[in-house]
Amino acid sequence: MAAKDEVGRYGEDVAERYLRELGWKVLARNWRCREGELDLIAVDYDVLVAVEVKSRRSTNLGLPQEAVTSAKLARVRRLTGAWLAAQDRSWPGVRIDVIGVLLPDAGAARIEHLRGVA
Repeated sequence: MAAKDEVGRYGEDVAERYLRELGWKVLARNWRCREGELDLIAVDYDVLVAVEVKSRRSTNLGLPQEAVTSAKLARVRRLTGAWLAAQDRSWPGVRIDVIGVLLPDAGAARIEHLRGVA
């Protein structure tokens, strides 16, 4: 596995653990369809949340969450619609969150959780 992929996988592990510690239920991870992949799908109380996770080892290229562009958010919206269409139930609310995970050389990962970005 490439180093970039390992950072991404570890960042998703950190984000999933963080959401579970918040009391969220994680329904899916790395859900794929023809159009692409959603990192995490979780439930915050009764709101379905599609979570885009971005991870980096440093801030040399900016904060991880800054890498989520409007084009990426549009793709996440389309994928969330595809996921919802494949389900047997509806949700009273749906939103998209971004979690940035900074993985420094030493110390704990730093998490930045942006709620309702799209």
